Amino acid sequence: MSSSADATVAVAKPHLPDAQTVTSVKHWTDRLFSFRVSRPKTLRFRSGEFVMIGLMGDTGKPLLRAYSIASPAWDDELEFYSIKVPDGPLTSKLQHIQVGDEIILRPKPVGTLVHDALLPGKRLWLLSTGTGFAPFASLLREPETYEKYDQVIMMHTCREVAELAYGQSVVESLAEDPLIGELVGEKLLYYPTTTREPFHHMGRVTDNLASGKVFADLGLPKMNPEEDRAMVCGSLAFNVDVKAILEGFGLHEGANSDPKQFVVEKAFVGDGI
Repeated sequence: MSSSADATVAVAKPHLPDAQTVTSVKHWTDRLFSFRVSRPKTLRFRSGEFVMIGLMGDTGKPLLRAYSIASPAWDDELEFYSIKVPDGPLTSKLQHIQVGDEIILRPKPVGTLVHDALLPGKRLWLLSTGTGFAPFASLLREPETYEKYDQVIMMHTCREVAELAYGQSVVESLAEDPLIGELVGEKLLYYPTTTREPFHHMGRVTDNLASGKVFADLGLPKMNPEEDRAMVCGSLAFNVDVKAILEGFGLHEGANSDPKQFVVEKAFVGDGI
């Protein structure tokens, strides 16, 4: 092959700005997928934070969205969990990425779903719907989560059983995790539910909290501000509804600069676009 041909090959696929390389992709359903990418050597983040990721848009400008990092802070790679929206500006393209492809990743992590934003407590409730599970996939694999709390309750609601598969795989992997397996022990209580397809637990997170069903099922006392802490990640409507319920239990919303009893991820306002 001539040098001119080599040059043509070399420029055929220009590097994206802030590029990271896709290392694995898994499609869980026709609507949900996860993927892992290389981690910038300089990136430091707290488990539960998010970054802006994306691809080049049709206009030639970067098309970026906020994505929670689903891998823990100690992981060598970064994992993300996403919905597929057929006409979504970003996910219509992102769902087709393959190993070796590049994505844009702005290395400036932020977010409210971090341990620093909560006061010390006895129980930590992680409350999510759909791909709102992503930041909790990070926190469930974070040693600090189990060092700080006697119990960790993971509530996750999806419409159908198959949509719970990613979360189930994360939870099931914890016992065998060489770093945190022993820490997790009996501390983690996993409470997945569905709203459309029959399952052993059904109903929305909000309904199961408000009715007290989850407390009865798990043998736990009703939430109280002295012992319980919570993190919330889902659609905007879900966040508003859960916030009202938590406040009804006497919990107050905190932030990085003002730790209290619960925090809500406001950057996540749906199942991705």
